[in-house]
Amino acid sequence: MFLFASRSQLRAMLFCGPALVLGSVFCVSITQAQNAAPAQPHPDRTHIDEDLAGLNRGVSIGQVSVAPDGKRLAWIQIAKGGTEIRVAPLAGLTRIDMAASQRVTAATRPEQYCREGDLLWSPDAKSLAFFSDCATESEQADLYLSRIDGSAARRLTELRGEVEAPAFSPDGTKVAFLYVEGATRPPGALAAMKPPAGVIGEDGVEIQRVAVVPVDASITFAPPIVTPAKLHIYEFDWRPDSKGLAYVAADPPGENNWWVAKLYTQTLETSGPAAPKPILAPTEILGPLHGLQIAVPRWSPDGKVIAFIGGLMSDQGATGGDVWVIAADGGQPRNLTPQRPASPTWIEWDGDNNIYVSELAGSNSQLVRLGLHSEGTGDSATTTFEPPVFSIPGNVGDGRFEMSLSSTADRSLFVLHAGTFDHPEEIYAARPGHATTSGLQGITQLSHVNDGVEPAWGKSVSLSWKSDSYTSQGWLMLPIDYDPRKKYPMIVEVHGGPASAVVGHWSKNGNLSVAAFSALGYFVLQPNPRGSFGQGEAFTQANRKDFGYGDLRDILAGVDSVLASYPVDPGRVGITGWSYGGFMTMFAVTQTSRFKAAVAGAGISNWQSYYGENSIGQWMIPYFGASVYDDPAVYAKSSAITFIKQAHTPTLVVVGDRDGECPAPQSFEFWHALRDQHVPTQLVVYPNEGHGFVDSAHSRDVIHRAVEWFARYMPPNP
Repeated sequence: MFLFASRSQLRAMLFCGPALVLGSVFCVSITQAQNAAPAQPHPDRTHIDEDLAGLNRGVSIGQVSVAPDGKRLAWIQIAKGGTEIRVAPLAGLTRIDMAASQRVTAATRPEQYCREGDLLWSPDAKSLAFFSDCATESEQADLYLSRIDGSAARRLTELRGEVEAPAFSPDGTKVAFLYVEGATRPPGALAAMKPPAGVIGEDGVEIQRVAVVPVDASITFAPPIVTPAKLHIYEFDWRPDSKGLAYVAADPPGENNWWVAKLYTQTLETSGPAAPKPILAPTEILGPLHGLQIAVPRWSPDGKVIAFIGGLMSDQGATGGDVWVIAADGGQPRNLTPQRPASPTWIEWDGDNNIYVSELAGSNSQLVRLGLHSEGTGDSATTTFEPPVFSIPGNVGDGRFEMSLSSTADRSLFVLHAGTFDHPEEIYAARPGHATTSGLQGITQLSHVNDGVEPAWGKSVSLSWKSDSYTSQGWLMLPIDYDPRKKYPMIVEVHGGPASAVVGHWSKNGNLSVAAFSALGYFVLQPNPRGSFGQGEAFTQANRKDFGYGDLRDILAGVDSVLASYPVDPGRVGITGWSYGGFMTMFAVTQTSRFKAAVAGAGISNWQSYYGENSIGQWMIPYFGASVYDDPAVYAKSSAITFIKQAHTPTLVVVGDRDGECPAPQSFEFWHALRDQHVPTQLVVYPNEGHGFVDSAHSRDVIHRAVEWFARYMPPNP
């Protein structure tokens, strides 16, 4: 997939709600008058739009990438009609010389803006590679190379398909990237599924492979594809000698089989690629990694060891777990971070005996250095963690992978963009062992493109509370212009996943509008209950075979914690969420009457029927322990439909008609059941949308309807 937005932005479609990007809306609705609350005047949509427009403040920064020698920095800014790549020298490693920045582009006219991204410095720091669709009217991305000398960027490919994740070979002679030749849709389950036709599961299956392009060649019309035709590649890494790859792959279809993917190595011979060698299959080994997921393979500089992240992950691309290592020729994997109360999401080697790890620890994103002692994969090996290089209450990244960072070749400088609920995104640097000049601990602010930009929503605070034997964490966003003498309603927004977490971030209006709810006078609680990232693998695995029970207790305990400390009206508390959050919304209203209104986005109402409807059924085995055909009871006990007679909460249900992750029939089933129980309900189905919405009019309509629904049943000013 051609990533113009960051993966974190794309995952926001899943974790936080539909993304921004016109069409008609199919709406099925019914409200039973005998159970409806007294009619409240709907907020004027013009007023809502004014509030939403006010949320889009500041300059949006995408990927950042520092040159290997640390002398220059490249970054993405959102520009009118596309994106803009800027390159600037680093002035004393304390600031970006914006006045000296230059635009790097494949555009042939200064006024032309295209979609350009996936920045990649050559190992010698003299060239910048990137994808751009400037040369076509079809939005087809091609690979370009700029020498950063004022000359035009050179086009390296003429492709026909989806591309992402370019990577220079260590010797700088080639660029490899993921490529779905002839693709009709982006890979993965977020995009709208193709309408079913032909032999299902056999016809038109699209496979993502690794293609390699020499940087000194003329335009390549058909780049050599070096991985097998029957393996779908998710992530890869070059072997240090540039003669091979390590990758995570599975049999097609790719959107379904990531949960059973294996780790492979493959030599790239001069005469052609050799056969891949599987060196780790989690479904076939014993121990704590059995049946779990693997991601982010990273070859050690000496080529002897491959590090990766392994754990229970509910979505490909949403990474968390423990850091593992395995010998490059196979063997028993070793966990380097057992019982660590944090969730690693990205790793990078620092020499052969140290690994930098980005991790979510409670409410903070941080970078730590892990030291390996003795042989990295031996039984006698030990590991140590140094104090964090930085730890901040916000999201970080270089824009390509969640919580990833760009670094110099010697790992003396890390560059990232970061934002919190209270501070818009800026570019920052972190230097291990050096003092900082930023208000955020451990990092130095390099850019100032958003100086003076203030949030259009209320203040956010991190909360912790006890539930059973666990301590849960979450974020509470206060209403705008908060007055502690007044009583307010509150909306609980449950993240997707479930293996995910709410992290402090500069809010946009492309989700189920946490910031918009705050701007309209609501408290908003965003809990990270058991099953979330941030407190280690045991916490992430704590809702296996228990969906909806312990995690709901954690959420309700969080509501109680807020009620004890803030002026929230217990008679005006609602719940919403997307994906797993949509399921939790559906399930919660069958378990408790505490919520007075609900909005369920792309939810799951019946795990038994869902098993046979979705396009990603493999993910359920690690969570439920068996297929629905082997253990139907474990699926029934967590299904909202099982308890539908207990539901009384007015519920708005929204979904895309071509959602493969949480198919529309799940929303139809829940709406139909509520209607039969005479519960006020409405179902809205959006055409040509998948799990992550791409049509801005549809996204805005979801926000409008959600605001109106909550205003009807629990208005901010009763």
